[in-house]
Amino acid sequence: PSLFDSPAERYVKARQSVQRFALVQLGKCCSDTESDLLRYVVHSYNFFLFPSTLGIRDVEFTISASSIQFLSHYGFDYNKFLKDGIPYMNEVQEKILRQQLLAGTWKVCSTNYADKDVLKKAIDEVTSWIAAAKEEDTMILQDLNGYHKLEVQLVLRQALENVWTEPLGDKKVMVKKVSPEHRQLLENSSFDHCQKKLILLSARGFTNLFRILVKAKKPLVGHNMLMDLMHLHDKFYRPLPESYEEFKRNIHNLFPVIIDTKTVTKSVQKKCLFPRVSSLLEVYAVLCSSNLNPRGPPCPVIVLASGCSRYAEKKSPHEAGYDAFLCGSVLLMSAHLLLCRSTDDAVEAEPSFSQYLTVLAEHVNKVNFIRGGVSSINFSGQDAPCHHPPALVVHVRGWPGLTETQIYQEFKARCRFDVRRLSKNQFILLSNKYKQVKLVLRDYRHHPHLQVSVYRHWRHSPSVNCLLQISGIVALWSLLAFALGGARSC
Repeated sequence: PSLFDSPAERYVKARQSVQRFALVQLGKCCSDTESDLLRYVVHSYNFFLFPSTLGIRDVEFTISASSIQFLSHYGFDYNKFLKDGIPYMNEVQEKILRQQLLAGTWKVCSTNYADKDVLKKAIDEVTSWIAAAKEEDTMILQDLNGYHKLEVQLVLRQALENVWTEPLGDKKVMVKKVSPEHRQLLENSSFDHCQKKLILLSARGFTNLFRILVKAKKPLVGHNMLMDLMHLHDKFYRPLPESYEEFKRNIHNLFPVIIDTKTVTKSVQKKCLFPRVSSLLEVYAVLCSSNLNPRGPPCPVIVLASGCSRYAEKKSPHEAGYDAFLCGSVLLMSAHLLLCRSTDDAVEAEPSFSQYLTVLAEHVNKVNFIRGGVSSINFSGQDAPCHHPPALVVHVRGWPGLTETQIYQEFKARCRFDVRRLSKNQFILLSNKYKQVKLVLRDYRHHPHLQVSVYRHWRHSPSVNCLLQISGIVALWSLLAFALGGARSC
């Protein structure tokens, strides 16, 4: 990310990343209030995800080494992700699969030898057993994971007209010998687990829950959530559009109320004596431990439901379900502080959630924009411009061939600037700290090769300079024409 980025430019960069990477884990946290106890009971869920392998096209995705190290450090379970990850697909992928199911051309993307060995072993067991079996006899196939259960059933039914199959709980399939007539009756019944609509339901996996969330139209809360929203759009809805504005419209239609706790906590930091912290866990720790509101009512009581008590006993940073819990807690506590600071009147001992939403109204649909040309992305209107310190322009003398990278390294020792070439011998520097701008202007006042000054659009912009040059030429020709015309008249 660069301070020079407009929202549309940043979207193009992020879109390329989102299209390359897969989602491996998603956290969801919801809460309800117990009216008699006036507290929030939190239900937090952690989902391991894996792209659907049902269909002709095999999904490919990138894994970066640094991400693997990061997740490993925080105890990420790769076995659950790879072996038991819940499938998902977007609308375009589902449409293709539906067409394949109707045409009978679909398949599971089993390209590795392990998958083929599982399928061959199951078929060999059934063909050996069925020769001596009687009608209504059954056998159980064991250790079938995920789509193995489905693929084995479909292959057996296609190869043998006198067998029937049913899934049995976890990793098992029951095979039954039946007459062809009985088989036909079973296939036309509502008890068939291999109906096309059920195959689609299974292939959609987590996407089914995503659609329920969209339909519910509840406020969607996240922390620094631009990339989260892009992944939700790309993986569960539709491939990300090329247009930034279309992406904004789509997200707003899916989730009309979005609240980014990063944007909210920025407001809290301005209005309260709040230490400068960055990570979600640090913000949560400060809100829990600091007495930021000594005169007002205490913050809302937040308790984890009985089935989610693990998060109460042990911190699990960067586990998606735990981060979702932190997000919801930070939102409630931040809203409480803002409510207490927003009015001179005494705040009720137990403010309602609707009061919290009222005080959060100015932050609704404003998603934090990291180091860029705007402070936040507004999903329901125009993006808010960012108020950076003034840009600096560096004029190079006697140092030919200088690049943006070399300019960056030159100033990096003192402070961090983003660099962009303005012309052959000029570069623009952008910082988000006024102190750094003043420091560089002072230290480079007498530099032999680099002249640093505050950027003035009318003076330094190539387009303005070009326009002035053209205007000068036009004015000169006009003057000459006037002079020559006057000479002829004499």
